[in-house]
Amino acid sequence: MNNADFIERDLRTIWHPCTQMKDHEWLPMIPIRRGEGVWLEDFDGKRYLDAISSWWVNLFGHANPRTNAAVKAQIDQLEHVIMAGFSHEPALKLSERLVQLTPNGLSRCFFADNGSSAVEVALKMSFHYWHNHGRNNKRRFITLSNSYHGETLGALAVGDVELYKQTYAPLLMDVITVPSPDCYTRAAGETCEEHSSRMFEHMEKTLSEHADEVCAVIVEPLVQCAGNMRMYHPIYLERLREACSRYQVHLIADEVATGFGRTGTLFACEQAGISPDFMCLSKGLTGGYLPLSVTMTSDEIYSAFYDDYQNLRAFLHSHSFTGNPLGCAAALATLDIFAEDNVIENNRSLARAMSDALTELNQHPQVAEVRQTGMIAAVELVADKTTRRAYPWQERRGLRVYQHALQRGVLLRPLGNVVYFMPPYVITEDQINFLAEVAREGIGLAVAD
Repeated sequence: MNNADFIERDLRTIWHPCTQMKDHEWLPMIPIRRGEGVWLEDFDGKRYLDAISSWWVNLFGHANPRTNAAVKAQIDQLEHVIMAGFSHEPALKLSERLVQLTPNGLSRCFFADNGSSAVEVALKMSFHYWHNHGRNNKRRFITLSNSYHGETLGALAVGDVELYKQTYAPLLMDVITVPSPDCYTRAAGETCEEHSSRMFEHMEKTLSEHADEVCAVIVEPLVQCAGNMRMYHPIYLERLREACSRYQVHLIADEVATGFGRTGTLFACEQAGISPDFMCLSKGLTGGYLPLSVTMTSDEIYSAFYDDYQNLRAFLHSHSFTGNPLGCAAALATLDIFAEDNVIENNRSLARAMSDALTELNQHPQVAEVRQTGMIAAVELVADKTTRRAYPWQERRGLRVYQHALQRGVLLRPLGNVVYFMPPYVITEDQINFLAEVAREGIGLAVAD
């Protein structure tokens, strides 16, 4: 089979995610036959360097031999079993290890299938906790502007990216949205720390006015990934943790995209020295192999549901593939690699290489900002550098970068006018330099008229 044969058959049956399918009348999709390390290969033999970890999930390369071996061994032992009334060794081992690795106090693991589902669990669990304590007035959530927490209805409601949310607004619960501490909007001469701290005053005011009706505040720690990779300072999380405790409001840390080394520490919350009431994990959890998520919480919250059945305080939430053994085996392999390969320290060297490779783009007349947190870097394109006037979204400038990158053998998938890098951790410095070269070329073409 070649690419053309595959594409013809695909377009007859598959509806692809996050895609206007009519684009494929002129923008060919890329059918992938195999992967190895940072590379993907199509049916015609062309290779593409995966600069975005296939939607931010792949940590240690495609077809990683150690993860392959772990999944293969598990599939001969147990492929799946119901997690209601039953359990299995991979889920137990994974839970024990996550409790040891995550911030203090996160002692209970509730499994689901994906990031959106993990967020749904946290939202429901927070609301239900207050309900079990007779605080039935607590039924709202506070979220940050420009945030993203997933596509299911609860997760979508607590997000704030209009592109994904606007159409479904009539279906969504009402939330309270507070201005983001996003440092892109800081005043001239203001540090990111000063800006993020100053922006917290909006949250303080909102909590003081609404705490009696609020279950939880939900944030993406340090990086609002789907919100154009906007970044903020850890001081905001420090102040938020203190305020949530003071006002008796839960703090939900959505580390689906920021967890497992992406921000320079194993979990982004570590950089603020905080423990949230709930932590949502997915994406990199299995190294990009299988759908799996975990919502972690405390014994204190767990105890609010622990009662005789007839009192109807149990958390009766479930997914068919909850705690799937194959996913848990892949996740254990992921944690083994972190433990054995000095990944976080190695990533710091790669992050420095990424910073160096992108430095010259700071001087580009159509680049407003090059920003970076750990292994996440972003380049924001603008029509006017002085005023930071954005290009109209209808011009799809980022798509031009995407098309050029594909011609050069790179998978870059910008978010609107933001070109970003979130590569697998097995990338080399030479490959990072190649990515930067391709990005510079693509940006040049994208802003040429």
